[in-house]
Amino acid sequence: MQMRSQPGISGVSLRKGLGMSLSTDSPAVQKARLDASVNRSQQPQYPPRSARGMTKPVNFYCAAPRAKSVYLAGDFNAWDFRSLPMERRVDGWWFRQVPLPHGHHRYRFLVDGKPVLDPQATGVARNERNEEVSLVAVS
Repeated sequence: MQMRSQPGISGVSLRKGLGMSLSTDSPAVQKARLDASVNRSQQPQYPPRSARGMTKPVNFYCAAPRAKSVYLAGDFNAWDFRSLPMERRVDGWWFRQVPLPHGHHRYRFLVDGKPVLDPQATGVARNERNEEVSLVAVS
């Protein structure tokens, strides 16, 4: 794009094919604005931040000091009790950390082969078999 200045007229420029554009800014300010707009268009564009698609580490605890084994199952692992064994801690609590996406998740502990609800859960819901399960909210 070719620009020509008219002598004696400040801030008015003729652009070939576009006619006249009026501006009250000095030529230095106009150049700075043009440079800034070029730099902005060359910057990478990022999508807006959202909790969706991200995971958050969620800690699960189960108090079962006499248990020989404790497993965690929920809608986040297709209710597969063997896929998430919990780790026994010295104080008798069992622990497992699971990365979960934003939303509500249903789960249950399996303590020595028996399903157990989590008394510390956010709430209680029902699974596909209409059984009571614990509920955790991740945000």
